[in-house]
Amino acid sequence: MVRLSELPIVGSKRDPDIIDVIKAEHGEVAAMLGEIEKLEPGSAKLRDLAEKLETALGVHATLEERLFYPRLRDRAEEDDERVDVFEAYTEHDVMRHLIALLKSRRKRDPERFKAELQVLSESVKHHVREEESKIFSLARELIDSDERAELGTKWRKLKAQLMPQARRPRGPRTRVAQNGRKAPKRKAAR
Repeated sequence: MVRLSELPIVGSKRDPDIIDVIKAEHGEVAAMLGEIEKLEPGSAKLRDLAEKLETALGVHATLEERLFYPRLRDRAEEDDERVDVFEAYTEHDVMRHLIALLKSRRKRDPERFKAELQVLSESVKHHVREEESKIFSLARELIDSDERAELGTKWRKLKAQLMPQARRPRGPRTRVAQNGRKAPKRKAAR
């Protein structure tokens, strides 16, 4: 398995092929899924790892849908090729639905949460198998190596922009005074 850190650095003589970048991310997700399978329902590590997985999958799907799938969809000449691409989009929709379920039940029902994580895992593994066979084959046919390298570079740049957004804390921001207490709200400028 190739890790993202082992791929060529952007701007090097040979930028990473988008297929290699996606495949490396698939490997990282597979490692997270393997670790999740070993954890008990209700464990804090399971919740933390699930959040990390949700972020990784969300950003990954967004990048595929912005950079990769549209080219394949637009260039596919055969009906079955377009169906394969639309199937990949649909699998992303299913994944997002499962992630929404996970977020809604994370603290209420540990066994159900673990079961839904297992369903997400099975869905992701199915998607990866199909993508690495059908979609990657189609990409090699429809996108030349220079363009795939360009897309790999764009992927990395866009991912760097999206990841900080995904890590921002949720909820209202509270100002903290230097003494560590909640700071008073600022008055609106007139």
